[in-house]
Amino acid sequence: MVRKAARTNQDHRSAHEGAGTAQPEAQAGAGGSFPPDLGLGVWTSWMKDHLEGAGTPGLGAGTMPWWSVSQDGTSADLLSGGTDRLEKLLTSDPMLSAIDRMWNLNPLHDVIPIDWAEVAQALRTVWLRRLADPARALPAAADLQVKLWHSAIEAWNDAAKRWWGVAEAASPGLGAGDKRFEAPEWQNNPVYRMLKDAYLLASDFLLKESEADDLDPKEQQRLRFHLTQFVNAMSPTLLLFSNPAALRRMMETGGASLADGLRNLMADLKEGRLSMVDATAFEPGRNLAITPGKVVFRNRLIELIQYTPTTEKVRAVPLLFVPPWINKFYILDLQPKNSFVKYLVEQGFTVFMLSWKNPDAAMESMTFEDYMREGPLAASDVAREITGSATVNPVGYCIGGTLLITILSALAAKKDGRFGTATFMVSLQDFEHVGETAVFMDEPSIEFIEQQMMQRGYLDSREMANMFNLLRSNDLIWANVVNNYLMGNKPPAFDLLYWNSDGTRMARAAHSWYLRNTYVENNLIKPGKVKLLGEPIDLGRIRQDIYAVGAEKDHIVPWDAAWRITRLVGGKVRFVMASSGHIAGIINPPSSHKGAYWVNEAPAPDPRAWLANATRFDGSWWTDWVRWLGERSGEMVKPPSVGSKAYPPLTDAPGTYVLEK
Repeated sequence: MVRKAARTNQDHRSAHEGAGTAQPEAQAGAGGSFPPDLGLGVWTSWMKDHLEGAGTPGLGAGTMPWWSVSQDGTSADLLSGGTDRLEKLLTSDPMLSAIDRMWNLNPLHDVIPIDWAEVAQALRTVWLRRLADPARALPAAADLQVKLWHSAIEAWNDAAKRWWGVAEAASPGLGAGDKRFEAPEWQNNPVYRMLKDAYLLASDFLLKESEADDLDPKEQQRLRFHLTQFVNAMSPTLLLFSNPAALRRMMETGGASLADGLRNLMADLKEGRLSMVDATAFEPGRNLAITPGKVVFRNRLIELIQYTPTTEKVRAVPLLFVPPWINKFYILDLQPKNSFVKYLVEQGFTVFMLSWKNPDAAMESMTFEDYMREGPLAASDVAREITGSATVNPVGYCIGGTLLITILSALAAKKDGRFGTATFMVSLQDFEHVGETAVFMDEPSIEFIEQQMMQRGYLDSREMANMFNLLRSNDLIWANVVNNYLMGNKPPAFDLLYWNSDGTRMARAAHSWYLRNTYVENNLIKPGKVKLLGEPIDLGRIRQDIYAVGAEKDHIVPWDAAWRITRLVGGKVRFVMASSGHIAGIINPPSSHKGAYWVNEAPAPDPRAWLANATRFDGSWWTDWVRWLGERSGEMVKPPSVGSKAYPPLTDAPGTYVLEK
């Protein structure tokens, strides 16, 4: 995760503007994580502060909460008193006032990458906004009180019906479909059910605080993200004695599950990361990335793999995959059953694949233009020489597509026609709306990333991995905390998770240029704003046919942002939206008989209009792409040799760069 080294005035503007009053500087320092038991104290404190005195069942009573004052009380008095109370809490409560000290002392801060300083700031913002608007806060709190009472009564009534034999099964209740609450006790036991319902209702209540109309959209997004991290981290399933499944396993194993969980925790602390997959279950070249082929070219930045043909005839124009350099290429060649590369070879395509080198400090001066020249451009020369084809059809995946679009624009200015039909898979060109990743890409975050890269010469892969994991923290972080530490299980053996944990570093100069010219300044869509390979970049110059894929539930490249390519380039674009997310939406072989995709070739003024008139097809979009691509890949010819006299095979696929750690 991007941990911020310093706070800026921008970080505090929501609380300052929302409350309409001055506020002290927030605690400075980097974020960290508390173990679940410690974090529960923050949650309990927040719950009691908002609910005590309301007579809420199971929460006890206390002094009158600030929102219960008479409506005759002035807003100024209320705000002043509430602010004084908040200041007192911030200086007296070690949960908030000593956030830096606790982060540094907590051994889990390298394992669970929650930024508690940002969470505390988000809670502070919510508190001050509610103090500033009692007319809105009072009915919202009263509504929560009613819902809590109703859920408690319903839980006990439902239990009574089953005890008296009137009902055979518990009603679904809140959280139906939430994998965290799959244990039957969450429905059948009224105490557990009340706990679950109170947690879910309070979570929903808190998250709604980020939806205020007077907040800037980016501030709404930032606030909701950090509040989401808070409520996810406070789930009762993360505590042993409020997790019925973990308690049951402890009893069944005679406490052995606790010992196993402790061993798992100690191993993760030693490694400095949360284990998400059984690292011994997979290895590239052994049971991943095993489609036959040869490395036919190597320079300081890439190895180029040519895959062995399996058909008597192949398309004359080869494919060149440009994967993201922030991951390893074999997401496109996992196991035989879900290998995109294997599928394409079987369809009669000659496939070339870039495998990026994992950069170290010695490569810190590698520029974005170096990635252009020594990556796709160098690979295209080799592929054309080996196959004898005048053109190559490139495929850009994720950030590889961003690199590819700049190359196509520069070559268009040079009237270099080496690249034919291009494909972009979940790739951004316009970075105006980037979804939840925007939380990590503001100016202070980028500055901190650059400071890290100046010290090391690269950005460590774990920083990027933590960021993406936080976007799905329940699935990728907390589910593993429960599985590994509370249940005492080994991490699962899952090929996609293994790939996800096998990250790469990012060279300083190239990555800094990329971040600033995309996420910060969004320069690629501004004709002539940047110059690469001696040419001003103008995406409108790109005239070749394009196939672009977005994913319906993508949290990294929102599908409507991927759709923007249809409005940026000068050629004809076939845009397809696949079901599922950033990875599962792309890696969906037809043999799985899963998923769906939407197609609409008519021009549309915006993505919503495009979707409204799109046609849905069941199955994998791969079949649609192969049909479209086949029409633009030349005649069927005899397969070329693997390598050539000029570029003889160097080693077997998957090569050596992919194995570097």
